[in-house]
Amino acid sequence: MMKKRMLILEDGTIFEGVAFGSDEASIGETVFTTGMTGYQEAISNPSACGQIIVMTYPLIGNYGINRDDYESIELTTSGVVVRELSDEPSNFRSGMTLCELLTMKGIPGIQGIDTRKLTRLLREKGSLKGMLTAADEEVNVEEKRMELESFSLPTDLVARVSTKKPYPSPGRGERVVLIDYGMKHGILRELNNRDCDVIVVPYTTTTKEILALSPDGIVLSNGPGNPEDVEGAVETIKELVGKAPIFGIGLGHQLFALANGASIVKLHVGHNGGNIPVKDLTSGRTELTVQCHGYAVDEASLVGTNLEVTHKALNDQSVEGIKSTVHKAFSVQFHPEGAPGPEDSKHLFDRFTNLMKTSNGEGNFNA
Repeated sequence: MMKKRMLILEDGTIFEGVAFGSDEASIGETVFTTGMTGYQEAISNPSACGQIIVMTYPLIGNYGINRDDYESIELTTSGVVVRELSDEPSNFRSGMTLCELLTMKGIPGIQGIDTRKLTRLLREKGSLKGMLTAADEEVNVEEKRMELESFSLPTDLVARVSTKKPYPSPGRGERVVLIDYGMKHGILRELNNRDCDVIVVPYTTTTKEILALSPDGIVLSNGPGNPEDVEGAVETIKELVGKAPIFGIGLGHQLFALANGASIVKLHVGHNGGNIPVKDLTSGRTELTVQCHGYAVDEASLVGTNLEVTHKALNDQSVEGIKSTVHKAFSVQFHPEGAPGPEDSKHLFDRFTNLMKTSNGEGNFNA
């Protein structure tokens, strides 16, 4: 028997549909993601921690869940919203259904609602707090609304998804220390593909501990939430700039900007999906990119810093990439490893490895 479920939004809007996945209720930031495929990567991306993800493509789950496409071992998404759920996936790699995965991981889902209407609402009002809860006569809707209204979105998201202990991913090339703010597996895969000797460390690792590992380069990973909530990160990056080449991705890009004197703004509508066009201002090339963020670097705040804009989003002209004019350091807002979506920007990993190979300490970044 199908169970009913509600999605209640902080503006009072209620969508009623059919439950799937876990029976647990949840609260999170409701955002939409614009991908026809890649739902497994999207819900397992640590950058989506605490989010209720609305899939804009109407049919989700039709190729199931497989062992290869996870971007993290544990899922930290707060919920999944779809128009229509496929319970009978057809794909030779499929090992379970999306419903089975969410049930196993304790994540609730809702299907059968008008996701187009919901997406238009989020485009108009921006991301909203939302609650997934049962829809039956025993549920007091007004009490649920009050609970949602009083709920504060968590600020410890990075602490939830960062590794607790350092670990190696060995290679015979350049030594890379990867600071884990919520790392996607795809980043590690691309570095390993270039034979980098990677050591992944918690976000709380000190400058002294990082430099003791003798890095040839440092990667600041992607991650969830507001960069200003990541305690100690900006100070650590300030101390690391100039000690080795730096490559920031996603949240790591925003933290790198803060460490260099820039500021961050909250986007009205965040960028979530695998088909977001970005222009490389250096080459003039436009690339389709994968993104998952609700904050961006404030371009006006770059005046007077040592940072220069290298990439811009074509949809809203927000900053998508910066580089230091003094040090061998650069960062991008999008995910150059893809997963899900296009891999147009994988060459940035080559740029980073070339920086390490030609680095002799400090120097101008002209790649």
